Amino acid sequence: MASTMNSAQINTIAKRLIEAEDKRAPIAPLTTEFPELAVEDAYAIQLAVLEVKKSRGEMVTGRKAGLTSQAIQKLFGVNEPDFGHLLASMMVESGAAIASSEVIQAKAEPEIAFVLAQDLRGPGVTALDVVGATKYIVPVLEIIDSRIADWKIKLGDTIADNASCGKVVIGGPARPVTGVDLRLVGVVFEKNGEVIATGAGAAALGNPAIAVAWLANKLASFDQYLRKGELILPGSLTSAFDAKPGDHIRATFDRLGSVGVRFV
Repeated sequence: MASTMNSAQINTIAKRLIEAEDKRAPIAPLTTEFPELAVEDAYAIQLAVLEVKKSRGEMVTGRKAGLTSQAIQKLFGVNEPDFGHLLASMMVESGAAIASSEVIQAKAEPEIAFVLAQDLRGPGVTALDVVGATKYIVPVLEIIDSRIADWKIKLGDTIADNASCGKVVIGGPARPVTGVDLRLVGVVFEKNGEVIATGAGAAALGNPAIAVAWLANKLASFDQYLRKGELILPGSLTSAFDAKPGDHIRATFDRLGSVGVRFV
């Protein structure tokens, strides 16, 4: 679908999303008002929001591929991946607490994150290229959040809303990717001490490295690339689960350690 919005419309919608985040007051789905919202326009809105945040002093510290697992696609009724940007203000250390005032309608999901030792520029990036460019991998919880009321999102809504980014909880220890079959890395996902899901690396497009390669190649169409030192998320290994005040979320990964966070 070709672009149908002009720059004034894009900037107006971007301002609405920023205000929704600032006030912790979600808005109606964009795709209700704009049923034919094109993917190209949705990414333009996302990038317009990003420029405003950068003007406020925010720093991009990574990128994420989203909607890479069948479980997540089924949860939100979409059928293709998307991407978003990670900011320094989103980063949380494992064991810390996230206040309800920092999020709107949080959900948690476990991922295997990559930190790059060198730039990755598409097109033509392969999973092997990703492994070769990786400094280390680390377990994380992505806390997805939506500025769209009640998570009533379609693909255009979540793309415009920075792929529903919220927070990223970083666990450890960091370890080299060498010798790790990422497809087979298992995870046990717990909420308040009870197992709510299990999964494996293969959930993310068959291999998390394939998801990162997809991201690098997708970014190339926007004249962007994955940079050395960035934290890269390849997508969830399970479905996403609500995280509310009082909840303690923890993910334990085979050979990769664990990551946990409290909501208060």
